[in-house]
Amino acid sequence: MKIFSGIRPTGELHIGNYLGAIKQWIELQEKNECIFCIVDLHAVTTPYKSGELQKNILELAVAYLAAGLKPEKCVFFIQSEVKEHAELAWLLGTFTPLGELYRMTQFKEKSKKHPEYINAGLLNYPLLMAADILLYQTEAVPVGLDQQQHVELTREVARRFNKKFGKVFVEPKSLLPNVGEKIMSLQNPKKKMSKTDHPQGCIGLFDTPEEIKKKIMSAVTDTGKQIRYDEKKKPGISNLLTIYSLFSEKTIKEIEKKFEGKGYAEFKKSLANLLIDSLAPFQRKKQEFLSREVYIKEILEQGKRKAQILAQTTMQEVKKKMGLS
Repeated sequence: MKIFSGIRPTGELHIGNYLGAIKQWIELQEKNECIFCIVDLHAVTTPYKSGELQKNILELAVAYLAAGLKPEKCVFFIQSEVKEHAELAWLLGTFTPLGELYRMTQFKEKSKKHPEYINAGLLNYPLLMAADILLYQTEAVPVGLDQQQHVELTREVARRFNKKFGKVFVEPKSLLPNVGEKIMSLQNPKKKMSKTDHPQGCIGLFDTPEEIKKKIMSAVTDTGKQIRYDEKKKPGISNLLTIYSLFSEKTIKEIEKKFEGKGYAEFKKSLANLLIDSLAPFQRKKQEFLSREVYIKEILEQGKRKAQILAQTTMQEVKKKMGLS
């Protein structure tokens, strides 16, 4: 099965990114034809520091590899280095109704969050995402629930093109993780984990043991003392149980039984130790890769060349069908 996914280089990865996306990609690369991309063109649609973008891209590449991505088993590259992404996005925009873009939830949310930065790129973000996916004849896209609407629009765009100009595109499906697609903030368990919203509510993939312990011990819990999963009545402890379950590979029921009659402090201490042990290999690998910048750049260059061949093949068909060649 052909898989495509990407992530924006907007800062250090956290455990929500890992559990909701990267862990799934690492499993998918073993038995599928996978294309993974650092989507820097998407990153410039919201406020960013241009002087830090290249550093963020390199750090994200290191993070992907440290987390277990294998360049020999997937295509791994930087989006802006394959010009067909922007070219196809423009062409898709020529027949996509404006109303469909205004209805996108992410456009509404980002517009509220950055009212001073509402731009045409933000509105056209879903078209660029559709181009990312459709360029590679993608069959499935691993996404969280918040991105599912974009995949549905991509399917609609593919159908519309195929009907109007002739069959070129595959209609991709969403590939949702079974659990962990939404890890919540440690400080506000009703909000998704995000470094920009609340740094203390977010465990970075490369946080030090001291930072992890401090963040877990100060995590918001709920009234009462029982360690029990109840998303509505006990969102704080439920979020911590989900994290514990995913890193320990034990069921929530097993964890509840383990901590029956015990307090929040003991549970949190155990979770902090589990995270410190689980993330230690990533941190060691990160240090190794950071000292091999030339090697990282060579991996990205090889990925770019492979992606260009695939993207150019699709664009030749698109242009022919649209009468542009």
